[in-house]
Amino acid sequence: MEIKVLGTGCAKCKELHKRVTELNSEMGIEADVKKVEKMDDIIAAGIMITPALIINGKIKAVGKVPGKDTLKKYIEEEI
Repeated sequence: MEIKVLGTGCAKCKELHKRVTELNSEMGIEADVKKVEKMDDIIAAGIMITPALIINGKIKAVGKVPGKDTLKKYIEEEI
């Protein structure tokens, strides 16, 4: 599973990355979690508002930090 957290390094972007990383540990999932911080890469992914979450190439959240329950649901949808 590939998970990308897109954001330039703002507090919300860091919080989303932290939540995703913690949730992967709690769920026992081996996922490749990547931080995408370069604006060119973010725009190339079709994202105009950060933070954003992409799991297995599917955009799951844009412009917000979802709660853990919602993040868990997004991850389970892609397992």
